[in-house]
Amino acid sequence: MSPKKFWKILIANRGEIALRGIKACRKLGIKTVAIYSEVDGDCLHVKKAGEAVRLKGNYGHAYKDIEQIIQIAKDKSCDAIFPGYGFASEEESFALACEENGIIFIGPKSDSIRKMGNKSEARIIAKREGVPISRGTGRVIRLEDALDEIKSLSYPLKIMADRGGGGLGTKVAYSESELEAKFLPAQQEGLSYGGDPNVSIVEFIPDIRHIEVQILGDGRGNVIHLGTRDCSVQRRWQKLIEETPARNLSKELIRAMQNDAVKLAKAVNYRGAGTVEFMVFGNQYVFGEMNTRIQVEHPITEMITGVDIVKEMILVAFGSLLRYRQEDISFNGHSLECRINAEDPDKNFMPDPGIITAYHPPRGFRVRVDSHLYKGYEVPYHYDSLVAKLIVWGKTREITIRRMIRALSKFKIEGIKTTIPFHLKILESLEFRSGKYSTNLLENMQIKRPTLLPQENPEVADVLSSPLLGVHGCFDDCDNYLMSPNEPYNKPLEI
Repeated sequence: MSPKKFWKILIANRGEIALRGIKACRKLGIKTVAIYSEVDGDCLHVKKAGEAVRLKGNYGHAYKDIEQIIQIAKDKSCDAIFPGYGFASEEESFALACEENGIIFIGPKSDSIRKMGNKSEARIIAKREGVPISRGTGRVIRLEDALDEIKSLSYPLKIMADRGGGGLGTKVAYSESELEAKFLPAQQEGLSYGGDPNVSIVEFIPDIRHIEVQILGDGRGNVIHLGTRDCSVQRRWQKLIEETPARNLSKELIRAMQNDAVKLAKAVNYRGAGTVEFMVFGNQYVFGEMNTRIQVEHPITEMITGVDIVKEMILVAFGSLLRYRQEDISFNGHSLECRINAEDPDKNFMPDPGIITAYHPPRGFRVRVDSHLYKGYEVPYHYDSLVAKLIVWGKTREITIRRMIRALSKFKIEGIKTTIPFHLKILESLEFRSGKYSTNLLENMQIKRPTLLPQENPEVADVLSSPLLGVHGCFDDCDNYLMSPNEPYNKPLEI
């Protein structure tokens, strides 16, 4: 099936990931339709799509109203839907509804989501495929059954909602009384996020590294990986900073995780982009879960491989064979991403919505900003607090860290509090700069400003003023990647 036969894609999301989908569509010359809730009329993705339709109903559930979204797609003669991440992106029912209505779901098929999007089911598949997993229970819904199944396990234990996401539905219990107290809240979060109250319980490894492998498949047996990412900088299960490639791991360990990620994707005939997460401790690892969607942190992988992951998702959804073989993928340099949230770090990261009174993103050599902010935009309190992603690339990890520090220092967002100062503290800590940190980084962090500041190194001194040069393996068009408010709407770009 040729992409040229596809006229229109509905972007079933909001904010920066909706803009990311629009950008990829424009590269392919595809028209777009945005949807928006009652509080999102001024959001940039609404202005940048060719058409926009307001969703009916409460803002909290509008983007998860599958029936309404499908009807809008049909009314607007859309051929496909791009779900992004969050909301209904990992709902098996969303993909199934698309399939039943003759609409292309730009992501995995519903059967793949059912198998790998469910943590308990994914663990069964991993065990069958010989991928190491931690000791734990099967799927449970009653506390009595859970207490019976965990008798052979050792505390601490982690409760995981089968359909939880972004840390929701994940609780750690250090005793039976704690498990009893946290069991129902984990169920409720899983039910609220993914519509499923089932949970599984596994032995919790307290000091781990969160390593993930990006994969791409075409649903016809072809699967490749795009390397590793270290996502261990977290607060309350929420990622703050990601980097690629993962460092201080043996080549054998990395190769084994990459092979296992591909093996799992092939086991469910995976189509599109997905991420397989592993928990690494010492020289061992166990399978954590699979995210059956595009990830927030996908840009850093694009930066070191030169692969436009969203564009490839669209192409394979159209029916194209995967355009890359594993040997075609090369990994060049290092990349970091900081998730900028509208939160006040000095007030226990309390959300801080409000009107943007000034917005000046950093520019420069291999500096990319994915954001939907602009001066005058009011950040709503109704949704996740992520307002921007700052991504940088460098030849080495140290150069990349320095480049990120300088870019963060130049990033001007006024009118709201953001986590930029906190990111700077992390980047300047001895633990992060060593590259040997775990998910306990924030508890162990010691702040010490680096002895060599970015401007003292001639290789990175002019990072924010030098022209955007072509570097093999770096993502194209990465400088100010998303569109400014003044850019013409829905102007198709040729391939």
